Amino acid sequence: MKRTETQALIETVMSDLAERSSFLGIEDDEKRRFVCGSAKEILKTTDKVIKSYIRVSTEKDGIVRIPAYRVQHNNISGFYKGGIRFSEFVNEAEVENLAILMTLKNALHRLPYGGAKGGVHVDPRKFTDKELNLISKKYVQRFSRDIGPNHDIPAPDLGTNEKIVDWMVGEFKTIHPGEPYLGSFTGKSVENGGARGRREATGRGTFLSYSWLLDQWSGTHANGTDINRHKQWDTLKTLRQQAEDGKAIRVAVQGFGNVGGVAALEAYQYMEYNHRVVAVSDRFTTLYHEDGLDVKKLIEYTKNGRDLPSNREQLLEAGVTAQVKPVEDVLTIDTDVLILAAIEDQIHQDNMEDVKAKVLIEGANAPISLEADDYFEREGTVVIPDILANAGGVIVSYLEWKQSRVTELFTEEEIIENMSKQMIETLKNVYDTYFSSVGQTMRTTCFTLSLERLTSLLYRHGKLF
Repeated sequence: MKRTETQALIETVMSDLAERSSFLGIEDDEKRRFVCGSAKEILKTTDKVIKSYIRVSTEKDGIVRIPAYRVQHNNISGFYKGGIRFSEFVNEAEVENLAILMTLKNALHRLPYGGAKGGVHVDPRKFTDKELNLISKKYVQRFSRDIGPNHDIPAPDLGTNEKIVDWMVGEFKTIHPGEPYLGSFTGKSVENGGARGRREATGRGTFLSYSWLLDQWSGTHANGTDINRHKQWDTLKTLRQQAEDGKAIRVAVQGFGNVGGVAALEAYQYMEYNHRVVAVSDRFTTLYHEDGLDVKKLIEYTKNGRDLPSNREQLLEAGVTAQVKPVEDVLTIDTDVLILAAIEDQIHQDNMEDVKAKVLIEGANAPISLEADDYFEREGTVVIPDILANAGGVIVSYLEWKQSRVTELFTEEEIIENMSKQMIETLKNVYDTYFSSVGQTMRTTCFTLSLERLTSLLYRHGKLF
């Protein structure tokens, strides 16, 4: 889903809210439309787009100039919050879209944060650790006036990790001597004040958004009363019956990094209903086995940054039996559930009709286009959207930011319990609203709940005159 699609959906939802007579307690139709029109213009656009070039001396190419971005979308809900990604696909439009989605995600889960995002146009695999250290420190130097624990709090994202964030925290501390620094970034190592379980949080939350729907939520609605989304409801009933009949639910996972690898392991180990991970992929390879892959062995094989095994020798080394398929096959493989945990714009008009999975979970940001989303809605496919499914990371980031204020570390059990509790509260709200309504997609339901909250805050803060 591209920036223009995100902005178009905001427009649609805000126009609908403007016609809701009870919205904001404004009885006057003209005034309500005026207020919602003002909110629409604010939330479609970003507060600030900051671009810089990082100059780095490399061993192979000498001095290189690397585009870097920090986009701050909106902070009506609280401090700006969003990750920094290192990727060769980073551009301004992508970073702006991701910043908007962060605002919506934080509002949906009622976190005290606004939305931001950062990016560096670089393939981290092509740089040495020393060069990445320099890029990380230069990024903080360029944007130090625009980030901080009480203004804009970055975190790791695609292509970055706790090591890179620790470097950034160190540079922030150097630039701001004597000032609080532990809360300036989240996603740090535990030794540097990070939260236990932060790396796994997004993947855990992604799988939770599906497993809680299949098990607890649909279990408590087994009689089907108050269900108006009949095709999607039938999809869930079919999966539950399949598992109860002793037939494993097949799962495919696109992306085998921090999100996809953890989500695959959650599916592999899930005890309530039998799941079988039949396919996983990274940026080079899809691995497939109809009887299931040994996810634990694949995680062990890839844990030091290695790609998935892609030939017979590597499969033998990993101790895994699998067919090696083209990377794009993971999207159209014969499976029941597909977890999208790679990058944006993966399912669209050109391939949506080839997707066989009946449940799609967006562990990545914006992997499904609006057109494909509408198609899946008509087909009865359950699509759990990104701002709902992949919020585990930012929820744990909030817990990490809180613990930096009291200098007391939460245990991993406390982190998981708090994350799950917060996510389940939001999941229940969304699923109750979506399955009892007709017409709109689950993504539109999520956008509506987010924009209701954001517009209410803007109105109460006197920002819509």
